[in-house]
Amino acid sequence: MEKEKIIEILNEFKKGEKDIDYVIDRLKVLPFEDIDFAKIDHHRTLRNGFPEVIYCSGKTIEQTISIFNKIRENADNILLTKASKELYSALKKNEPGVIYHEVAGCITLERRPKSRTGEVLIVAAGTADIPVAEEAAITASICGCNVEKIYDVGVAGLPRLLAFKEKIFGAKCIIAIAGMDGACVPVTAGLASCPVIAVPTSTGYGANFNGIAPLLTMLNSCAPGVGVVNIDNGFGAGYLAGLIVRQKER
Repeated sequence: MEKEKIIEILNEFKKGEKDIDYVIDRLKVLPFEDIDFAKIDHHRTLRNGFPEVIYCSGKTIEQTISIFNKIRENADNILLTKASKELYSALKKNEPGVIYHEVAGCITLERRPKSRTGEVLIVAAGTADIPVAEEAAITASICGCNVEKIYDVGVAGLPRLLAFKEKIFGAKCIIAIAGMDGACVPVTAGLASCPVIAVPTSTGYGANFNGIAPLLTMLNSCAPGVGVVNIDNGFGAGYLAGLIVRQKER
């Protein structure tokens, strides 16, 4: 629950607009609210600066909407990942302000967009890696970052990446995304003077092992300054980039 919402509830009580039972009902959800199939963490905004994100895969549409409604009571901006068109259609009837980002498979609600600060550069090796890159971009953006994207610059055609070397030289935080052999990440990190968040993707032929091959490439990168998130985890990369940028701005 946001600090402003707590203050608002207490002020309503002070002014005599609400009684003590109302205050208790509203504050009793702290630190989380149990709705049987989910426990909604209302304090995450206070701890981390952004409310609980809804991972939709494996949840029914009804469960997801119930969780969304509970989070919406205390949060202006909400992110849902691994979301389907069917969920979006159902959620749109419930909340007209939601936006579906089809390529990323994300749904966002921004009733009070964060002021943008700092910059995150997203480098994606191939066009097939764009869905993961877009999930990272949307996550970093809703967390309050300015985002710039460079797509389809894998090292199979190295001049494509080197054409953007000045942007890489000047970046403050980079998310580098690659499948296949994952080589785009250490090459990018070798040019950068900032943290590089590596995201292996499951894009590739058989010996890619659904992302294990690029994951190992990134973990074994000889270029320093690389941190690796899980396979296809664009959300994790975008969120981490938001935290890095926020610390730099502070």
